Amino acid sequence: MDELLREYLPILIFLGLAVGLSLAIVVASMIVGNQKPDAAKNSAYECGFEAFENARVKFDVRFYLIAILFIIFDLEVAFLFPWAVALRDIGVFGFWSMFVFLLILTVGFAYEWKKGALEWE
Repeated sequence: MDELLREYLPILIFLGLAVGLSLAIVVASMIVGNQKPDAAKNSAYECGFEAFENARVKFDVRFYLIAILFIIFDLEVAFLFPWAVALRDIGVFGFWSMFVFLLILTVGFAYEWKKGALEWE
């Protein structure tokens, strides 16, 4: 049993050092850091201006549509890289499978463009 506990001793030392160092850094930042907040530090900073309405106002659906389109085409690029690397190994079936995938995405993009969903008014 002693032999088994000795194997875990380096892990316990490492965890002790990590906890001790993190506590020392937090305490040092509290001591050295400027703890005098003023009006500028306490102001709203996420959007750049103070809130002037209720937080439950409706968002325009175009924000979500653009975000979804970005995710779709970002994932398309993420699928293209491994496909391009493994194209020799996957052969003709892999080529035509990706061609159909890109064709479906292109048709969807053309549909969105035709509907005017990408136009910001």
